[in-house]
Amino acid sequence: MSEHVRIRWDGPQAVITLDRPPLNVVTIDMLRALDHALASADDRPDVRVVRIEGAGKAFSAGVDVADHVGERIEPMMAALTQLFLRFERMTKPTVAAVHGLALGGGMELAAGTDLCVAAPDASFAQPEIRLGLFAPPASVLLPRILGERRALGMLLSGDRIGADEALRCGFVNAVLADDDFHAAAAAWCSRLAELSGAALRLAKEAVRLARGRSAAEAHRLVERLYLDRLMRTADAAEGLASFQEKRAPRWRHR
Repeated sequence: MSEHVRIRWDGPQAVITLDRPPLNVVTIDMLRALDHALASADDRPDVRVVRIEGAGKAFSAGVDVADHVGERIEPMMAALTQLFLRFERMTKPTVAAVHGLALGGGMELAAGTDLCVAAPDASFAQPEIRLGLFAPPASVLLPRILGERRALGMLLSGDRIGADEALRCGFVNAVLADDDFHAAAAAWCSRLAELSGAALRLAKEAVRLARGRSAAEAHRLVERLYLDRLMRTADAAEGLASFQEKRAPRWRHR
């Protein structure tokens, strides 16, 4: 990976950690390492959930300002775009575990994941507008998550919101009030990791398949996904059988 991006395997969870103290400001090399780490996690058949977290006192305060100027801006934007295209291609569910600051590119990383959990001290903002800039990935992702009016409110003001407000507006899935946030996030993700890997992947694919289509077209496509792929998995048969037999399912994750 990189000296500032680590990956470890925690049973069925892949844990990717940003580790560039004090605020995990992300460099071009870290963007590329994150892309590589996500690809590695998605390729492993034993991984069912990918968790992204920050070491130290923050998730990430964004992309290094030094990478926004001169000859560095184009490779930085290329690496940033490649990373968010990687998020779009991920087949495994991805979860951001945010504590402390998630600003600029840090909030965008959380927006790029499928789900987000936050510590009570987490705060989120897209402050690029205050530097005379705008936030490219956030301009794509925040309207999908928050709706256009609320997203524009954040993108045009640069205002910061806390964990509870992020929960209320739907950016965060859960606020985990626990003395050991990383352990609480691992436990939260383990609920997903205990489910069928095949069902998780196809449920995620169904949502993406329907995105941007008419309701009629989306229903037809998702119906075929359900019949042609989901119902042919070993886990669909096992899940239905275990329910009828009143026992816990024994997933094969395929």
